[in-house]
Amino acid sequence: MPDRPIPDAAVDLEPSSRPGVPMERTPQPMPGARVPIRVQHSDVRVFKHKGRAGFPPVFGTAQPPHGVSGLLRKVAYGYPDHLARHWMILLLADRVDVWEHRLARVGPWAVPTVGVFALTGLAWRKWSRA
Repeated sequence: MPDRPIPDAAVDLEPSSRPGVPMERTPQPMPGARVPIRVQHSDVRVFKHKGRAGFPPVFGTAQPPHGVSGLLRKVAYGYPDHLARHWMILLLADRVDVWEHRLARVGPWAVPTVGVFALTGLAWRKWSRA
């Protein structure tokens, strides 16, 4: 059986003894890349993990936290992200957010309809007792 070179062999050797050292270079930005990246600023609240010093250069602000789902997200980011509790609360907040949007969509016609049915039911109850 012929000897084959082992992949990643000699990676931990001293740099002068490594076979690929002459070809290695220090990392450089790609041509055309803008350095440094301008830091994004936000007018809405953006949550971050407690263990991180700051925000990444770019982050999403299209859907700011609001309502009950926003409160749940605030609670979730109070826990470290290595706990399942953090992720379960975020999943719950996503589901609550869906229901908030569904209720907001049907709210303009559902609330008056429910009010009419409630008043009709009260009137019917009052007339049926008489």
